[in-house]
Amino acid sequence: MKVVATNKNALREYEILETFEAGIALAGSEVKSIREGRISLKESYADFNGDELYLLNCNVSPYNAANIFNHEPLRPRKLLLHRRELKRLAGKVQEKGLTIVPLKAYLNDRGLVKLELALVRGKKIYEKREDIKKRDVEREIRAEIKKRLR
Repeated sequence: MKVVATNKNALREYEILETFEAGIALAGSEVKSIREGRISLKESYADFNGDELYLLNCNVSPYNAANIFNHEPLRPRKLLLHRRELKRLAGKVQEKGLTIVPLKAYLNDRGLVKLELALVRGKKIYEKREDIKKRDVEREIRAEIKKRLR
């Protein structure tokens, strides 16, 4: 598995409740561009259009060698999940404050582009501050342990 892109902002802004893997319907030039690592998940999210799930605001830069047959960088892309997973997610997203965001894009063992999606709830400002404090304390503890072992 080769990780092509990660969404670090999602880990900071959201509380992750559940993760799952989804395929993505792409054009040929998009696959080649993603293999080069030219994908940004920064402000992307998934939303339902009818009973199908689409990835929105995901920027896949145009592939240089595709010429006039290139793709639109910000077009909506259909996510491929089993029907029962889609129904379950549709029910969960109806709850207040829950959304679906991509955490990382990767190439699996067979060379297919996959997304790790997460069902998330937005963090409050005080929760973000608590996370920062925890990270600082852990960093200080690790530094102290390292210092004592010398």
